[in-house]
Amino acid sequence: MDILGRMNNEAAALRSRMEVLSRQVASGRRAEVLGDLAPQAPRAVDLSNDIARRETYMRAIDRSAGRMEVMQSGLGRLKAIASEFRSEVGMRLSSRDQNALVTVQARARAALTEMGSLLNLRLNGEYLFGGSDMANPPVPDPQALANGPLANAIAAEVATLNNTNAAAVAANTRSLAQDTTAALSPFSTFLEDPAQGAGEPRRSMPVSDGEKLVFGIAANRNAMATSEGETTGGWARDLMRGLMTLMALTPAQLQQREGFEEFAQTIRTGLESAENALAEEMGALGAVQRQATSARTRHQDLSDAMQKQLVAITDVDLAATLTKLQGTRSALEASYRVTASLSDLSLARFLR
Repeated sequence: MDILGRMNNEAAALRSRMEVLSRQVASGRRAEVLGDLAPQAPRAVDLSNDIARRETYMRAIDRSAGRMEVMQSGLGRLKAIASEFRSEVGMRLSSRDQNALVTVQARARAALTEMGSLLNLRLNGEYLFGGSDMANPPVPDPQALANGPLANAIAAEVATLNNTNAAAVAANTRSLAQDTTAALSPFSTFLEDPAQGAGEPRRSMPVSDGEKLVFGIAANRNAMATSEGETTGGWARDLMRGLMTLMALTPAQLQQREGFEEFAQTIRTGLESAENALAEEMGALGAVQRQATSARTRHQDLSDAMQKQLVAITDVDLAATLTKLQGTRSALEASYRVTASLSDLSLARFLR
């Protein structure tokens, strides 16, 4: 090949190089497709997939974190209601203070309605305490709780209180509150059905490969808490039973002094059981929140580290690439000038 041909080939190579560098400066990337990154392409694919997987986990954690925050707020208010009626209202119950009874009944009625609304908390259209039945309220009619079948049945039992049967009346109200049949239960049929909500696992969120954190709480049963003492077995039923019992008290029961004092103590201990179990439930949910936050931080840190590795493979150093582009352009221009000079040579000019 003559010298002019070699110069033309070198110019073509410089043009190709300049085109590549120009695309890299415009896009900031080494290549338009991963296949052009060989031999780093497999590594880039692995990094991209791992980053995407961790982003999926972070989105799942973020969604569940919002749910858990609202659930904590609801549990906190329910605990405050149990505490209020156990320590403030319950402690004032006395056969010697009939004037306080009307206020107690009104407050218990309002608290019962609020409790139903709290158990029906929603976020983005999902009922948070409804198990997998997220489209329907776990307490179908919170406004009617005070006049519903369970409240009426408890009121009928309370009406039988005398000086000798306080323990029996307390046992009967506890049994009524434990009833899961549609005829008495204030909770949804789905939650009470052993073949549906009552038998399903708690809601969980994936936080890494093969790892899930369980955070779901159903309105009709404890999740992590263990109810002890004067209890139906669950904080929700204990709190409902206590509020419905307070609503049912009348001056007729206050006249049964010994029986009333014994029964009032049962009410207080039942509310205390609800308060303690709610505190335990909040603590367990808080632990899950901390684990989820830790998992998200771990994913974010690893994702950031892998993103830096991926950028090192797929992206260019813009300043260095611009310098290379300018150098290549200068070399190409010099090549054009030399080629042009060679083209103008003649034998006569060469022999001068």
